[in-house]
Amino acid sequence: ELSADPASPPRSPQGRPEPRLRDTPEDICFEATANAIALHPARALLAAGDLDGDVYLYSYSCTEGENRQLWSSGHHLKSCRDVAFSQDGHKLFTVSKDKSIHILTVEEGRLETRFPRAHGSALNCVLPIDNHIFATGDDGGELKVWDLRKGDAILEARQHEEYISAMAVDGNRKILLTASGDGTLGVFNVKRRRFDLLSEPQNGDLTSVVLLKRGKKVACGSSEGTIYLFNWDGYGAASDRFTLRAESVDCMVPITDSIVCVGSLDGVIRAVNILPNRVLGCVGQHLGEPIEQLAVAPDGRLLASCAHDQKVKFWDVSALGGLVVDDYRKKKKKGGPLRALSSKATGSGEDFFADLRDEAEPEAAVGSDSDTDSSD
Repeated sequence: ELSADPASPPRSPQGRPEPRLRDTPEDICFEATANAIALHPARALLAAGDLDGDVYLYSYSCTEGENRQLWSSGHHLKSCRDVAFSQDGHKLFTVSKDKSIHILTVEEGRLETRFPRAHGSALNCVLPIDNHIFATGDDGGELKVWDLRKGDAILEARQHEEYISAMAVDGNRKILLTASGDGTLGVFNVKRRRFDLLSEPQNGDLTSVVLLKRGKKVACGSSEGTIYLFNWDGYGAASDRFTLRAESVDCMVPITDSIVCVGSLDGVIRAVNILPNRVLGCVGQHLGEPIEQLAVAPDGRLLASCAHDQKVKFWDVSALGGLVVDDYRKKKKKGGPLRALSSKATGSGEDFFADLRDEAEPEAAVGSDSDTDSSD
């Protein structure tokens, strides 16, 4: 008598194998490097823009074999640099090196609105502010804020000397922050349509900007591997800095009010607690491939990453919300591997992290408020 193979998957009443459930969706592979990704605010949808200028919409699922390409759009003539869903999730904004802004319907990928020569330089980033207003930043340091009801820009400002790498807006949708390759953080008042101020230049290019601690803190990543912290309304000078043992901080997304995930040139995605400043460990990695962008699902449980390996990977970050980081600094064993924070982060039995030595606790910056302020 043949015994059932214990390794075979369970079968449905019709005798077909039951689809396997995974912790995270399978990787999505592209023909060109995906520069930009975004996750839909309400549904399991991922948008991606690639080096060839193509834009894709996928549905993703933790059931094996269930990721689906829903549509693709090839309207951009050059590399698609950023993609973002509108607040209501009905539209997808895309910007390109070809200086154009496209607004597509999420349902069928139809091109609804197009600004062909939106900026004088190649576009780098786009941020929807509400359902009518959105902002774009370019390689020349120019920021534009647009109103779809007027079909034109309502604010144009060139305060930065280098490219605008990232943008963020406060909860009231009033203050817009820009990070730039010139090392400065820019502050703009969207409601009053004016420029407010630039921070002092930091070391290296500022690559990312996020709000933390219920909007009381602003964190910027830099190409030198440092995270700079600013107090809300205290943008002139950084209040604190935290240097990671990473070649760079290329992209950063908030997971909780205190924890960010950071993507780097070395292909590693680190989870970092801000105030007290700690590297918590590794969420995942694209082996040795620089990470272009990170996106977090609306429920905060899944993180998506795209890198030069032409893949989008998903990571389970649900455990990060339960981590408690206290002020007490334990003596760490120097040279231990970076702690794996998800089952996939550990790789396949080999120690992928042999070369990732423990991140030392840097001294807090002079005049820093890292410990006095951790109650935020």
